[in-house]
Amino acid sequence: MRRALIAIAIATAAFLSLLALPHGATAAPNAGSVILLTVSGAIDPINAQYVSRGLDQAAAEGAAAVLIEMDTPGGLDSSMRQITGAMLRSSVPVIVYVTPSGARAGSAGVFILMAADVAAMAPGTNVGAAHPVAGGGDTLPDDERTKVTNDAAAYMRTLATTRHHNAAWAEQAVRQSVSLTADEALQQGVVDAVSPDRARLLASLDGRTIQRPDGPLVLRIPASALQPVDLTLGESLLHLIDDPNVAYLLLSLGAWALLAEFFHPGSLLPGIAGVICLALALTALQSLPLNWTGLALMIGALALFVVDLKAPSHGALTAAGLACFVVGSLMLFAPVPWPPPLPGTSEDGLSVSPAIVGFIGLGLTAFFAVAVRAGIRARRRPIAALEIANAGTVGFAVTDLSPSGTVRIRGEDWTADSDGEPIREGEPVRVISRKGLHLRVRRA
Repeated sequence: MRRALIAIAIATAAFLSLLALPHGATAAPNAGSVILLTVSGAIDPINAQYVSRGLDQAAAEGAAAVLIEMDTPGGLDSSMRQITGAMLRSSVPVIVYVTPSGARAGSAGVFILMAADVAAMAPGTNVGAAHPVAGGGDTLPDDERTKVTNDAAAYMRTLATTRHHNAAWAEQAVRQSVSLTADEALQQGVVDAVSPDRARLLASLDGRTIQRPDGPLVLRIPASALQPVDLTLGESLLHLIDDPNVAYLLLSLGAWALLAEFFHPGSLLPGIAGVICLALALTALQSLPLNWTGLALMIGALALFVVDLKAPSHGALTAAGLACFVVGSLMLFAPVPWPPPLPGTSEDGLSVSPAIVGFIGLGLTAFFAVAVRAGIRARRRPIAALEIANAGTVGFAVTDLSPSGTVRIRGEDWTADSDGEPIREGEPVRVISRKGLHLRVRRA
C-alpha cells in the first residue's frame, strides 16, 4: 500500500509538471511580428488567462499587432471583462477575427469584438445576442434584470465608442438580443472588414490607419511574421472540461467509480479515478451555468440506486432512480422552468447532448439490472458458508487467541474465543461450538 501511494504521488507530480508545459510548438520571439491567439468555446477563466498572457507577450516582444481568431457562443461576464480590460490596456493593436465560416461571436463574444482596434468577420459568420442572463441560466428578476442590462449596455456602448464601432447597434445587441450576418455587420459599421481568410485579412490591413487612445497609428503588418501562441497543456485540459458534455461525462463516470469503490472497498483504483473525475467535473461546473435542481436530481438518483441494492424493492427504486437521473441530466445546464431558451436565441443555452444522456442512462440500466438481480439471488440463497464451521471442524489460528482472535476454517476467517488456555498464532484449532458468526475453539 505504501509503495502504491508513493507511486501515485510521483505520477501526480509528474502530471502536474507536464500541465505547465506549452501545448504544441511556439515560435521564437520576433519583434514586429503578429501574435496569433485562438479563442474557441465558452469564454471562461482559462480563455481569459490565455488572452491576457498573449497580450503581455506581444507587448514584451514589441509585436506589430495581436490577431485573435474567435468562435464563441458567450460565457462568463467576469472572464469577458478580464479579456476586454486587457485589450483596452494593451499597447499593441488588437485585431479580432470571427472565423471560420459558421463561427459566431455571441453574448460575451460581442463585447470582445467591440473592444478590438480592428473587428473583422469571415463570410458565413454572425454576431449578436448579448442579453445578460443569470449564472444558472435563469431569467433574472425584473429589478435585477434592469440593473444588469443597463450596466451591460453602458459597458458595451463604452467599448464600441472607444474603438469607433457602431455603438447604437452594440447597445441593441444587449437590450434586444439582435444579431447580424457578416455582410450586415460591415454595412452597419459594426465591424471594419469581412475577409475569407487570415492571409487576405492581414494583407488588407497593412498600411491602414487606426485610432488609438494616444492618436492615429498606421498598421505595419509583415507578410510572413505570424507567431502563434498556444494554450499550455494544463490550460487545454481545463478548457476542454468546460464543455457541458465533457463535464457531464466526468460527473457521471466519477459517480460510477465511487459506487464501485463503495461496493468493493479496498479496490483503491476506482476510488482514486472517481475522486479525480469528480474534482475535474466540479472545476468545470464553476465555469458553467449549473442548474442546482438538475444536480440534486442526479444525486438523489444515485441514492436510490444504492438503496435498491440493499433493500428488496425488486428494481422499483432503480427505475425511479433512472428517471430522476435522466431528467436531472437534461436539466443540468438548463434554466428553470425547463426547458425554455435563454433570452435572444436558443443557441445561447448550454445543455448536455440527449444522445450522451441516453448512452449513460442505458449503461446505468444495464449495470443496475445485473447488480439488483444478483443481489436478489444472493438474498434468496441459503448461507452455505456457515456449514463449514460446525463443531469438530479443524483449522488454525490466524492471530493469537487470548482469549479472542481470528481463526481460519477451510479458507474462511472467523472471530473466535479460546475455550481454556491461550492459543498462539499458527497453532491448530478445533471448533467446539458456533453462535451466529462467532466460534468457540480449543487447541487441536
